[in-house]
Amino acid sequence: MKILSIGNSFSQDAHKWLKPICESAGEEIYNVNLFIGGCSLEMHWNNFVNDSAAYDFEVAGVCQKKSSIREALQSEKWDVITFQQASHDSGLPETYVPYLKCLADEVRKICPGAKFYIHQTWAYELDSNHGGFANYHNDQKEMFRKLTEAYKEAGRMIDGEMIPVGTIIQYLREKCPEFDYKNGGLSLNRDGFHLSQLYGRYAAALTWYCCLLGGDVRKVSFVPRIEEETTDESLLEVIKKAVQDVLVSRTYYGDGDCRG
Repeated sequence: MKILSIGNSFSQDAHKWLKPICESAGEEIYNVNLFIGGCSLEMHWNNFVNDSAAYDFEVAGVCQKKSSIREALQSEKWDVITFQQASHDSGLPETYVPYLKCLADEVRKICPGAKFYIHQTWAYELDSNHGGFANYHNDQKEMFRKLTEAYKEAGRMIDGEMIPVGTIIQYLREKCPEFDYKNGGLSLNRDGFHLSQLYGRYAAALTWYCCLLGGDVRKVSFVPRIEEETTDESLLEVIKKAVQDVLVSRTYYGDGDCRG
């Protein structure tokens, strides 16, 4: 499967462990993220119109070159193309219009066989100092509710299915004591808004694997590792169970359906 994300650092988080997760389960993928930090849908659209080669063309997390959106779209026969809003605007539906629809229409002309997905990003940590948190009164639950509503409408706007990473992250925070940050659990963020290197990014990539490839978490044997931290494999099992529960039961806030 060939996957292209027109994204930013939040899709960078989702892509980090995606290839090794898929490979450990016997699935081959080619995953590319078009990266500009904090890039909004408005900026993506303007970059497309101007054919600006402003993006890092990241293959499985490694930048290979600079690219425009058009160049990236024409470089492969993509099976999946994902879209997302900049995190600070994710719960503000007016910021999607008209940019998402305009961009998706042009992308569909270039890649008529690709399937579109909306990458549902996540709410910030409870004590995040990100300036955009003020858009939601510095309230994590308000941000989650609003971004969920906005992404559902975005999916309808472009006839795209949802990858509910934001829902998985919120479920882990609220239903799994290990990640209940308010009461001493681990934060799934490393800086209040980006995902933590091990568990947050693992949860995001596992959600992508399940939604894009119809994957079974029980087949995933990959264990993420970084120099700064020892991986607790029991926490990976907590994440696997959460992803399975949300995507199978589809009951959590009514937002667990990866088809939106």
